[in-house]
Parts: sequence; structure tokens; C-alpha cells
Amino acid sequence: MRVTISAIKADIGGIGGHTCPSGELLETVRNFVVKNAKGLLIDQYVGYTGDDIHIVMTHTRGADDERIHKLAWDAFTEGTKLAKDQGLYGAGQDLLKDSFSGNVKGMGPGVAEIEMEERPSEVFCIFAADKTEPGAFNLPLWRMFVDAGSNTGILINERLAEGVNFRIMDVMSGKVAELKLWEDKAELEAALMYPGRYVVHSVMSADGNDHIVSASTDRLHNIAGTYVGKDDPIAIVRTQKNFPATEEAGSSFNEPHFVAGNTRGSHHMPLMPVKLNSAASLNYSIPIVSCLLFSMRNGKLTGPHDGFGTADWDLQRMRAAERAMIMRNQGFIHPATLVPDELEYNKGYEARMSKLQSKFKDLEEIMNGKSKAATRRAAASAASAATKQTTKAGRSKL
Repeated sequence: MRVTISAIKADIGGIGGHTCPSGELLETVRNFVVKNAKGLLIDQYVGYTGDDIHIVMTHTRGADDERIHKLAWDAFTEGTKLAKDQGLYGAGQDLLKDSFSGNVKGMGPGVAEIEMEERPSEVFCIFAADKTEPGAFNLPLWRMFVDAGSNTGILINERLAEGVNFRIMDVMSGKVAELKLWEDKAELEAALMYPGRYVVHSVMSADGNDHIVSASTDRLHNIAGTYVGKDDPIAIVRTQKNFPATEEAGSSFNEPHFVAGNTRGSHHMPLMPVKLNSAASLNYSIPIVSCLLFSMRNGKLTGPHDGFGTADWDLQRMRAAERAMIMRNQGFIHPATLVPDELEYNKGYEARMSKLQSKFKDLEEIMNGKSKAATRRAAASAASAATKQTTKAGRSKL
């Protein structure tokens, strides 16, 4: 059976700040999807990571389908009305356009979609992140498909050993490069070095027949032209058999790596694996990622199971918290904060720098200015001394 998985997410409001949606908001989105799913969806699931609500849908309409995308858009729009009524922070924040125009890509919500010929036992992960950017998945996806030190399956599984095709998007130009393992390994890693610009868009099997990974790549800053929140990526990763094992995919998020994001989207912080439906932390709003595991048969979903919910992941959460505090203790000095071009509140920084630039002068000019000032002070001092001497002499005559 040919089935499409569509995972679409958006931040449409949080309680007391960028924390999590209210229960009523989540129910509004969920009820809207269920009410309008008849004849359109096979199955659906609605949950959240931080203040981002994600809608997971299965159907037979293929990727980029207008009716599927409109259902998600309308659900988020309906939720935004409630978010505004409740005074939630950032109500409708990720809905950057006034009306739906056929596809939610480029309109704010993040989208990951895979159309597939369903296997007898179809299993997949959905990784949903908050307070970070699409490039946050670059390193874990490299670990899954390139690094035998992380994934022994690359050595044991014949299909994985053949390599895969990475599609890398330049998020500044919107262009995509297809890089084949193993011949383009060096070029792939050169791109993955800079996740602020080059982002994994998708991963295909070596023969191009199987779509294994789909990840959202939109940057809200590029769409809106100003800061409206981090890009909070979502990705679908098919697992087992000729793909990475589920545990190989999940363990790629061990040893939390540093990503761009955090409070005001302006810091480097580790990506913490969290349990399903976790709120964003008030501890500097550390970047977080949850893992939803599904089984699927004829498009019907079983799950999600909480991939990061077992006790061993508490160790990774502790490591992420420790690394976060070490980095934040560096304060505002780079590399704790992002380089200027990556700062999400770039306009404010530009205003500071504009004022600073007006104060810059050539060193010679500054030194000459000091010399002239010293001369003026000396002349003033001499004049003052002469005045005092004249006054003293006048008093003596009296």
C-alpha cells in the first residue's frame, strides 16, 4: 500500500511565555483535525514539544497535497483564535501569512513528509525539536548514516554499507545538492560543518527508490525578514531492516551536541533529549528534542512510544544540563552567543553596532585629540595660575 506520512508543526501560543501550549489549545487543534479527517486522512496524532504543536497525519494523497496542508493550516488557525482568547504568549507566532495559498511551506509551519510503499512492518521515528534551528539534526543524521563508530549497521547491513544519497539544502539560496556516499563524503561533511546555512533536507537509498528521511528546512527569519522565533525542526526517519535500527537512530542523540538556539535564539547550547509532551525549560530555554516511535499498518498508527522516555536518557539530560551551564557561564562572549549574522535579534545588535561605529576613529586622530586636549588643559592651568598670582600681588599692594 502506498502511504504518505505528513508531520507539520507550528508554535501558536504558550503559557506564560515560550513554554508549552495550554491543554485547551491542544484539544482545539486535535478536535479540529479529527472532525475534518473523514475522507482525507487514514489516521492522525497531535502532540507537542515545548511550545510547538505537531500534527502527524497518514493518507494516500502524496506529499505537498493542498488539502492535507490546508487541514493543518486551518487547525493551527483555529487554535490561534483560542490562544488569543487565553492571552497565550506568541499566539499564532508561526503563521506568517494572512491566508492559505496552497501549501504551508514558506508560510511558517515546519513540514516533513515521506511518501512510501508501506513495508509489512512499517516503523519510523519522528524527531521534534524546540528552541533551535533545522541544522540541529545535521550531526545526528551524520551519525546515523556516515559514522560507523555510532552505527555499526553501516558495516553489517549490506544496504547501509552501499551508502545513501543526502540532499543538502542551502537555506540562504533555497537550492539543493545531492551528495552520494561514499564518493561525496568529504563534500557532505564540509557542508554539515555549518548547520546555520547547509541543512539536511532528506536522505534517499543508494538506488533512489526509498525515501528514508525527511526534515523541515524553512528558516522563519528568511520568510518574515525579522526575528519571529526559532525554526524548531521536525524530521521523519524510517527505521529497521535496510534502514538504521530504531536504537541506532535514537542513540545518535547521545552526548548532546551544541546547536544554535536558546533564549532569544542567540546562543549555542546542547540539544537535550526530553520525554514526550515536555514543556520548554525556564533554565535559559535549553534546546530540546523528543522522539516519537510509531508502527504503521495500512496507514493506521500504533503509538507513539516515547523513545527518550526510559531511565537511561536521564543521564543524557543531566549531561545536557551541565554543558548548558558551562556554556552560559561564559555570558555574552562568543562562542556562547552566535556570530552576528546568525543572531535572531540581529536588528537590535545592528543598532548597538551602528552606535558603536559612530565612535570609531583613527588612532592618530584620537591621540592628536588627546594631545590637543592636554595642551588646552595646560594652557588653562597656566592661565589660572597667572590669575591667582595677579590677584595675590594686588592684595599685597593693599
